Amino acid sequence: MIQVDVALDAAGLLSSCRVSGHAGAGKRGDDVVCAAVSVLSRALVRALAGKRGVTFRGDMPEQGNFWVEVEYTSEGRDFLAGAGSFFIEGILSVSAEFPKHCKVTIDGCFKSPDIEAAT
Repeated sequence: MIQVDVALDAAGLLSSCRVSGHAGAGKRGDDVVCAAVSVLSRALVRALAGKRGVTFRGDMPEQGNFWVEVEYTSEGRDFLAGAGSFFIEGILSVSAEFPKHCKVTIDGCFKSPDIEAAT
């Protein structure tokens, strides 16, 4: 099982994330749960890299382990709000679809943004 631990700051923005474990939903190279979590985690780091007002540190010390800690200034706040929400919504979607293979815990108050469907 993949365990995703997300911590939010007082404003409800992503302050850290730790991903650990293996989904076990398929054989290596064909595990859709692992692929989904990996893509979301890498996309988060790539999105944050080089953004003004956002700094982060993190590591992937071995396969199946990833962590990141994020800090921001007022200049980077809105970007982090969007990137963090996208990441969290994505991870929650994976967990909802594959609850036996991915568990998410969120420390802090995450409010899913209200989204109106485009017509």
